[in-house]
Amino acid sequence: MVAFRMKDGTGKIELRYTYEDTDRHGNVRIYVRRPGMKKVRLRKTPGTPEFLEEYRDALAGRLNLSSDKRPVRVPAGKGTLRWLSEQYYRSAEYKRLDPRTQHVRKLILDGICKRDGDKPYALMEPRHLRKRRDEKAETPEAANGLVKALRQVFAFALENDLAQRNPAKDVPYLKSGSEGFHSWSIEEVRQFEERHPVGSKARLALALLLYTGQRRSDVVALGRQHIRDGWFTFTQVKNRNRKPVTLSIPVRPELKAIIDATPSGNLTYLVTAFGKPFTANGFGNWFRERCDEAGLSHCSAHGLRKAAAARLAELGASESEIMAVTGHTTSKEIVRYTRGARQKVLAANAMARFGENKD
Repeated sequence: MVAFRMKDGTGKIELRYTYEDTDRHGNVRIYVRRPGMKKVRLRKTPGTPEFLEEYRDALAGRLNLSSDKRPVRVPAGKGTLRWLSEQYYRSAEYKRLDPRTQHVRKLILDGICKRDGDKPYALMEPRHLRKRRDEKAETPEAANGLVKALRQVFAFALENDLAQRNPAKDVPYLKSGSEGFHSWSIEEVRQFEERHPVGSKARLALALLLYTGQRRSDVVALGRQHIRDGWFTFTQVKNRNRKPVTLSIPVRPELKAIIDATPSGNLTYLVTAFGKPFTANGFGNWFRERCDEAGLSHCSAHGLRKAAAARLAELGASESEIMAVTGHTTSKEIVRYTRGARQKVLAANAMARFGENKD
């Protein structure tokens, strides 16, 4: 088993059944060999999504050895779920997704196709898909991700006259008892600030996340060019190719003071140790380490987005006002983010009535 460093900055990953072999010229070759199967050489660049895809194909037996020993992909049979998935990958709908969403969705669909890829998709019923969903019941988010991916594939098939119905549409999402990422408390923010003073990159990262309420994929792209007349103006990364959301957010004085006091890059405020812009995943890993240094191992970058929304709710901001900051297009997530804060405000208002109408 060989460990490979991922190119997107997410760290190392160990892949079973892989081994390295050095030829007489000093070139390192990577092979996959499962028990009972012939070895297959992997030719894509290690650590890339293409390499992982080739690895999964080799494990599933979808790569054969031709006469010149080069792996050749076994074509999917027409009418199979794998064939439909491959048509979807070539579609405009899939190509309009941002790269991260494409990568995640393809991982999910490829995982499904490992078991069911050779089955005719036209015969798939909701009960078949519910079974697959329920196999992941212990991880509801993964189960719902599977259902969502299949809904999109069959929606594409319907629109292009490749199917008569969408069986995944009749498979409901599982309810999750989890509240998702932990929302930072004021005390936890102060604890982080005590460990990382003004002028440090970690403090700048915290301020950008907290005072903009944005995702890490947006925060790592922010730079001086996005500020005009005291406002941040930018288009969010998520869904920018399908349903772009452009926001204008006033720069809080607290944030401006930290920006002015902190060395930063030319095009982005946050840069790596090599002076390059962070990837979203790379930044997430780096910020995770800064949280650990502050004794906040349970906190994350995304938790600050929730904390910003909750704080706005505590201050009396409406759902529409909060959505104008976070960029959400529906109130569903905002309600989930701010439920606790809303309850606190409502409880305070209710208890204040005890003091009303006193003689």
